[in-house]
This record gives sequence, C-alpha cells and structure tokens, in this order.
Amino acid sequence: MVDVRDIMELDQPVTPEITRESIIGPDKLKRRTFSATKAPKRPEGMHREVYALLYNDTKDAPPLFPSDTSNGYKQTKIKLGMRKPRKWEWMPFTNPARTDGAVFYHWRRPSDGPKEYPFAKFNKKIEIPTYTDAVYQQHLQTEGWTKEETDHMMDLARRFDLRFIIMADRYDTEKFSKRSIEDLKERYYKISGILAKSSGERKVYHYDADHERRRKEQLKRLYERTPEQIEEEQFLINELKKIEARKKERERKTQDLQKLISQADNQADHLRKADKKIPKKKLANPTRPSRIDTSHILQAVETAGIKFPDYKNSGVSLRSQRMKLPANVGQKKSKGIEQLLQEMEMELNPIPTEDVCQHFNELRSDMVLHMELKAALTSCEFELQSLRHQYEALSPGKSLTIPPQLLSSTTEGDGTKLSGNPEIIDVVGSPGTPGTGT
Repeated sequence: MVDVRDIMELDQPVTPEITRESIIGPDKLKRRTFSATKAPKRPEGMHREVYALLYNDTKDAPPLFPSDTSNGYKQTKIKLGMRKPRKWEWMPFTNPARTDGAVFYHWRRPSDGPKEYPFAKFNKKIEIPTYTDAVYQQHLQTEGWTKEETDHMMDLARRFDLRFIIMADRYDTEKFSKRSIEDLKERYYKISGILAKSSGERKVYHYDADHERRRKEQLKRLYERTPEQIEEEQFLINELKKIEARKKERERKTQDLQKLISQADNQADHLRKADKKIPKKKLANPTRPSRIDTSHILQAVETAGIKFPDYKNSGVSLRSQRMKLPANVGQKKSKGIEQLLQEMEMELNPIPTEDVCQHFNELRSDMVLHMELKAALTSCEFELQSLRHQYEALSPGKSLTIPPQLLSSTTEGDGTKLSGNPEIIDVVGSPGTPGTGT
C-alpha cells in the first residue's frame, strides 16, 4: 500500500519502520506442522492422481499458474528489498504517425526523459506520385477518365497504401462509374510510369491489364470445373504421358538403329580396305561378292569370347576366383561350356594352379568363340538359303546353284540340309518340294 500511495501521490500514514522481522515475524525458525487430524482427506470417488494435483507434499494449495523454478509447483518465497521504489508519473505523449495531433497519457518514469513514441517507427507510408494541373493537362489526360475521378483514385491510393481491393470497395460509385481492380491498377501504374519518365527514372513498372483479366478468367473456369471435367482432364493427362513414353521409346530405338548402321558401315569400309591390300595372286578361288549384310555377324565374332577380370590389386586373393565366369556370360553360354567340357571328359573345376588357370580360361573363351562362329555360320547359311528361295520364287523354272565354297560340309550344293547340322531349318522350301504349291 505504501508503493500505491507513493504512485498516486497520497499522504503517507505514520507507520513504524519496516524491518525484516516485522514482515516475517520473530518465529521464523518455528516450523509449521500439520497434525494428522487437520490434513484434508481425499473425497470418495476421486482418483488418487486427481487428488495429487490439488495438494503437494506440504499440503499447500497449488499455484494459480505454472512455475518454471527448480522447485516445481512449490511457490518461492518473496524477496523483499529495503530500497525505496522508483517514482512513476502519469505523463502525456503524442504519436508522430498521427496527423490529427491527438494527445495520449501513460505511466512513465521521470528519469527516462521525453522520448519519441517507440511504435511510431512501424508506420511505413508508400510514396504516392503527385501532379499539378498543368502536368495533368499535358501528359495524364486519357479517354474515359476525368481529372476529378483521377484525383479521387489517387486519394484512395494514398489513404489505403495501394491496397487495390479496398480501393475498389471504397470507390465512390454514386459520383463515378464502377471500376474494377484491373482498371484502377492500369490507371495508377500508367500515371506512375509517365511521371517517372518525366522525372528521368529508368525503372518503370508496366501493368498488363488484359493479361490479368484473362488470368482471373482462367482461374474462375478452373475453379468452376465439374467432377466429370476433372476426371476427363486426368484421363487425357495420363494418355499424354503414355504417348510421350512411346515417343521416347521410338526415339531410343531409332538411335540404336542408327548406331548399328554406322557401326556396320565402318566395318564394311574396314573390310574393303583390307581386301584392297591383299594381292590378287593369293586369291585361289575368287567368287562373286555377296550382297548379304554380314556386318552384324562380324561384329558378334569380333566381340566373342570371355574377358576375365584382372586381379592385379594389392591384397590376398585366390586363384580359383580367376576361373569364375564373369557376370556378363549368359546362362545359355554357361550350359554350353559345361556340355563341351563333359564331352571332352574334363573337370568343371580343376586344380587352380597358375598354368591351369590361364589355359582353362583360354579354353573356355575359345569354346564361346566356337559357339559364336557356329551360330554365325548357321545365320549365314539360313540367309543364303532364303535368298535362293526368293530367286527361284521370282524366276519360275529356274534354279540357283550355290557354290560349294559358300556351304559347310553339312549342306549339299542344291541346298538340301544334311543331318549333321540340326540348327539349319528349311522354312521356305524349294519349288520342287511337295506341298509348296509348285
């Protein structure tokens, strides 16, 4: 009460000097004790946890608000000082952000002195361009806008800090025609641009009102779509994704085909250069060059074989690892190697000495090369037989005799397949064969 009377400048009553003993009392050291009979009893039907929230261990009432002290919910004792409190005064102040000169009052310490209102710095104002009557008559006249309406629009921009939505809402429609937000923006930014150019500024903001109207119209149509239209749009988007995926797949295949064609051309040029270097005397049986494209066969033969990894890194390694087939060797080739090794009565996993590892790997690589050459021979003979049948079909009554140099030992000169090579299948049939219709 002394502090309150001091603040309110009231007469102080004659009171004895305040001491610690007068506040706390002489029986400070006496500990308060509660008898068991005075302890509050938990009401019937109330859970123990709820009752524990009402009282603590010392049976004190809980605080009105949570405490962040280390003692938890126990209230700390008040620390009373013996110094005289500072004086406060009810003093007037003004807000520089206001233009009406209103005077307000608040409590303030006299020692602080007069200071500017601290919240005035948050009052930010946008600089609105101004113009004179002469400037308006010379530069700002436009069709559909009068000077009075332009002044009204600029005044609203100054009052509401270019909040065009509020400006359109507060527009004086009784005195002027109703204007949309885009109309107000277009007029304002056009005036700002003209005044900025006249003052020599380079940075001028241009506002496209037509684009803004179209954008809002599109948003309105997008918002007013029906569920059927949304489902149809999603269906079309999924179909477009499928079309683009198929297009990318076709482009990828086209690139692969172009790559193969370029590789075939390079192989053909390499073979022609090699043929030119060979003397004609060394050609024992010159034959007519074939028009069959064998570039893919030659490429497959050149890349045939097995490339085993080199274990040249530092560290300990087993020789048996060198005899493991690489991961790029397919299952078909692995089965073929095992079959050939069984026919040759060789072990599938011999003792991995240095010489055995080297020769065993070379043997299996030659086996893969043998299988590739065999498949290439089968493909060439099949294409040769196909060309013979095409010739006989286009020229009835004529037969084409294939030179024996172009045939293996398992095929006769007339193209009849022997039993030695079961991989060549006559799928076309010669003109004289029964069941071919000739």
